[in-house]
Amino acid sequence: MSSAEPPPLRAGSVPYLNAVPLTLGLERRLVFLPPARLAAELRAGRLDAALVSVTEVLLHDGCDVLDGLAVGSDGPVLSVFLAHRGPLEAVREVRLDPASLTSVNLLKVLLAERGLRPAFRPLGAYAAAAEHDAVLLIGNPALAFRRQAHGHALWDLGAAWRELTGLPFVYAVWALRRGTDTAALRDELRAARRRGAAGLEQVLREWPDFDEPTRRAYLTRHIRYELGAAEKAGLARFAELLNRHGLGPARLPRFVV
Repeated sequence: MSSAEPPPLRAGSVPYLNAVPLTLGLERRLVFLPPARLAAELRAGRLDAALVSVTEVLLHDGCDVLDGLAVGSDGPVLSVFLAHRGPLEAVREVRLDPASLTSVNLLKVLLAERGLRPAFRPLGAYAAAAEHDAVLLIGNPALAFRRQAHGHALWDLGAAWRELTGLPFVYAVWALRRGTDTAALRDELRAARRRGAAGLEQVLREWPDFDEPTRRAYLTRHIRYELGAAEKAGLARFAELLNRHGLGPARLPRFVV
């Protein structure tokens, strides 16, 4: 590392396209891990902040949430879905993306609201996803699955949540380890979001993940980065349903600026 290069941050993000507008300019200073591993690093105290699945802060105490920023959708999200053969009512077993936390609980809630409680098993490898009758996928692997031959119907969980509740859904938030001075880190994260908004057009043209039409549709029509009143109402509804269906106890976190 050169003397002019800023030091690493005690923070981590997911290695997915949807996080780029929140982390632009911090690529060499963050740890990039799947959501489940980020949560484990945060709990272990090896990170002070992480862009984690929202269930991490709904179901576990110890972290606050950076207000105003999130990864969410208000309708179809494209990158969180249940791929299934046959009708949903016939699904008896679902293979789960091992990286997922929030999406697993969202799927369980959406199925339970329909009176459906299939068995859940881990997905051994992404390459085997199309071999299963029902599989939950998230993030870049989900976008890649859409582009391959698979023979499945895709139940978009963002669309299903909007249909059920009329609210946006929040998938990930910046969780901040409580009891740690994160003021400077919060400034860095807000600055990265400003860079992401200002540099979005360049990301759409040049980022290496997928092709430009996919990037443009995904990041401009499906993913949202606000954490405002509507998103917080969606979080409250999600916490309520987690508790209703025995997936809690869930409670809303504290939001800090």
